[in-house]
Formats: sequence, structure tokens, C-alpha cells
Amino acid sequence: MREIVLDTETTGLDPLRGDRLVEIGCVEMLNRMPTGQTYHVYINPERDMPAEAFAVHGLSAEFLSTKPLFHEVVDAFLEFIGDAPLVIHNASFDIGFINAELDKIKRAAIPRERLVDTLLLARRKHPGVSNRLDDLCSRYAIDNSHRTKHGALLDAELLAEVYVDLVGARQSQLLLASDAQEIRVNAAGDAPRRQRLVPLAPRVSDAEREAHKAFIATLGDKAIWNEFLPAPAPPAG
Repeated sequence: MREIVLDTETTGLDPLRGDRLVEIGCVEMLNRMPTGQTYHVYINPERDMPAEAFAVHGLSAEFLSTKPLFHEVVDAFLEFIGDAPLVIHNASFDIGFINAELDKIKRAAIPRERLVDTLLLARRKHPGVSNRLDDLCSRYAIDNSHRTKHGALLDAELLAEVYVDLVGARQSQLLLASDAQEIRVNAAGDAPRRQRLVPLAPRVSDAEREAHKAFIATLGDKAIWNEFLPAPAPPAG
């Protein structure tokens, strides 16, 4: 299952009062594992940056003035997220800003049915305590020491780790193998096991192998070891 963990930064708290989107960060997950594919963009809000917002994310109006407008990045953004569920902390805030920007350029809104709100998940799992992203990182022993200010991509990466713990998917990841690895299932239907891409070199010498074969010969034809001897090579020619 493909999911997109998403976070945004803005000029304020309310798009209906003129606040705008200034940053989007996305992390792709497959089967609750980050794939390494990300989407990140800064956006020119075409307005000033209030001091309160600058204190949160450190993005100045001067810095953003050279960045693309939303309508210039929207196609790449929508292509990246596709039709995947969107995992967002306090989803109504971020989707409110994204849909306000889409409305400005006459594009269809993202339906709320696609949203997975990790703040609601956290409140159900940890009622009665603070469930900010920093609190959840601390609770799940996720290192966020490099988060000195908010940043959309950094916060999405941290949220991806938090999300795995919130939904209890951490242990299931131990059984996953990359597509580059060969996975074999035996005839009895046993669980697949990881196979080494490059087999280990044999650790038994030819002399040791011949000595073991000679020992097995002394045990008689019914010795169970005979079942594990390699079949004799067919005669040449």
C-alpha cells in the first residue's frame, strides 16, 4: 500500500484571512516503510512574512521571493501524491491551506476522505496528554534533536517514523525484503526468507568433505547422512 506523509509551512493560521502556503514536504511510504522518495518545494506566497510565522520556520519573504508560485509547482505536487492516502499531523490545517491554493487556480480540492490524521490517532492511543510531533518523537524514542525550527520535509520525515509506531507496524517491517532480493518459498509453504545477493564462500575444504564422506561410508547404507550427499555426477560422453 502506497501512502504519502505530508507537512506544510505557511505565513499564518488562516487561509481565509490571506495566509498562504510557503513550503510542502512529502515522504513516500510503501507498506508502512519509507521508500526514500520525497517531494519538497518552497513557494513564493506573494506577500510579507509575519514575525510570528518567521519565528516558527525561519523562512523570510526575501528568501521566498525567488521561489516558484504555487501554480508553477502544482502539477509536480499532484503527480507525486497521486491518489495515495495522505498521512498528516493535524490534517485539517494542512489540507485547508492546500485546498485554498488549489481553489485560487481553479483546481479540484483534495477530498478529506483521503486523509489519515495522526493527531487523532495519537489522541486515541494516548488520551489526556500532549500529542505534538515533538512529544510523539520523545515518546517513541525518535531523534529530533536536529529540529530547531519547523521544516516541511524534516517534519514529514519525523512523522513517517512516528506513524509506523502509532499504527504498530514497526515489527512487521522486519520480515520485508527489497525487490532486489530473491525470495524463495518451499513446497511446504513455509514463510519466505531473505536470500543473500552474493552467497558466502564455502568454509569446508575439499579434504574435510572427503574425510566426512569416508566416515559416512562406515555407517552403512541406511545412515541418514546418505540422504544429504550430493548425487553422483553422470558419466562423461
